[in-house]
Amino acid sequence: MSNARPPVVDLVTWQAARDELLAREKAHTREGDAIAAARRRLPMVEFDGTVEVVGANGPVPFLDLFEGRDELLLYQHMWHDGAPHQGQCEGCTNMAWHLRDAVYLNARGVSFAIVTTGRWEEVAPFVEFMGYTQPWYSVRDVPAPVGGEMGCVSSFLRDGDRTFLTYSTTGRGLEVANGSFGLLDLTPYGRGEAWEDKPDGWPEGDVPCWYWRSAADGTATWGPTSRPVAQWTRPGATPVETLGRQGDCH
Repeated sequence: MSNARPPVVDLVTWQAARDELLAREKAHTREGDAIAAARRRLPMVEFDGTVEVVGANGPVPFLDLFEGRDELLLYQHMWHDGAPHQGQCEGCTNMAWHLRDAVYLNARGVSFAIVTTGRWEEVAPFVEFMGYTQPWYSVRDVPAPVGGEMGCVSSFLRDGDRTFLTYSTTGRGLEVANGSFGLLDLTPYGRGEAWEDKPDGWPEGDVPCWYWRSAADGTATWGPTSRPVAQWTRPGATPVETLGRQGDCH
């Protein structure tokens, strides 16, 4: 733990500084609203909604993922063929872990599912191990926008039997789905990553996403003894010696 601390002031001084920052936060919120308004005005791309994906009940048309609703959000999960559970994508595990319950999306008339390019016979035991309750599907060999690039959140619209891609984002665009990032940004030391702008004397920070994997003792590491951190909460998660994929380290 660093000895660096914010300066200590009285409550009145703190409130004045807090109010000054609040004005910037409100401007940031309004700009976010304006971007969302522009997002709603994007054009869309029609594609074949009868293309088949594979889930717990076998092959089904992509249209089934809407579950009768008009809107659908997909998380497109990366996959390492043949790797054990601990060798699967730590970033996508991070995102999927934050998207385990879609009741509020459903209440708004939006369905949610996770798709991946892994073979269903590999995906199914991973989903069971992780305890995920949202529907998962294999989109192996399915063309974009359903298959193709993974590590994305994409939005779809249905009009009867017609299906349309309306929006997709990746990289830091995914952070909207991860509440932990927003909460960490509220703390004095932030995410603990080297790229962050920090006061002089603050902890230098580590590489991005350094805490997404840990060993059995909780030590953050991207080495072959690590798992995505959420996996250590799962029954039967044991210490490991290999990630079973190309490139065992970050």
